[in-house]
Amino acid sequence: MIVITVRLRPKAEHADEWPAIAQAYTEATRAEPGCLWFEWSRSVADPGQYVLIEAFRDEAAGGAHVQSAHFKAAQAELPQYLQATPLIINTTAPGEAWSQLGEWAVEPD
Repeated sequence: MIVITVRLRPKAEHADEWPAIAQAYTEATRAEPGCLWFEWSRSVADPGQYVLIEAFRDEAAGGAHVQSAHFKAAQAELPQYLQATPLIINTTAPGEAWSQLGEWAVEPD
């Protein structure tokens, strides 16, 4: 699977509304057949920063994502709301799902 982590900082006046600003793009991406997950988080330590963790089944699914109409629309629309170019980590990992963190294993009650 392709795993992508994006760190971005909306302009201060758009930080609280970022989830709504990115909603159409988020929903369209989650609906892609090759999308395994697409999850936004807001930093607890720095509420002006968002992190996006996304995964696609394989290179073909990742390629289809960046060629999609909604990706191209987001590429044209979303940068105006940002303070700077987002940072990204893009890597390939085995499997198609999250693994359990064995070091923090929780036994059922």
